Amino acid sequence: MTNLKKWRLLQSQLVVSNKWCLVRQDEVELPNGTIIDDFYINVRPDIALIFPVTLQQEIVFVRQYRHGVGEVLLELPAGAFDSVEESGEVAAARELTEETGYVAEKLIKLATLYDNPVKDTNSIHLFIAENVVNSRQQKLDITEEIEVVLIPIADVIRKVLTGEICVSGTVTAIFLGLEYLQAYSNPK
Repeated sequence: MTNLKKWRLLQSQLVVSNKWCLVRQDEVELPNGTIIDDFYINVRPDIALIFPVTLQQEIVFVRQYRHGVGEVLLELPAGAFDSVEESGEVAAARELTEETGYVAEKLIKLATLYDNPVKDTNSIHLFIAENVVNSRQQKLDITEEIEVVLIPIADVIRKVLTGEICVSGTVTAIFLGLEYLQAYSNPK
């Protein structure tokens, strides 16, 4: 049990509202009585992030340019979705196919996590996709140019440790996915 108290929301308004960005300005009262009138929150959609494993025991990654950091990065397939409109599992299957052309035989939820709970409203829904097969064409958005990269399971951790894979959600999904495979693919 905790004695920590939530902040009290006094007022909230959208200060940026367009297709690419929603920002909310909250006025809050802290438990000690201090009022902060300019606490900004990024209102973001949930994310489905997939750890796809092929029959050949390779992980399907995507390499793409990420403008926020100005870098081409190697990461797992993922995408935004409206959790009121579709489930995380449906979004995961859709994003996997759209970004890579791969289709999953089975999707299993690994976890739901917060990426940046200080300033962002969304959750990340992590899935493992087993026995994925490349059977479709990529269906990319106008902002996406994606290279599909297959990496043997045995090489994935090394790529994290050398910094070649450095996106936090991807790293988390890798460790949870590998743990799942260890626990459920090799029963004791």
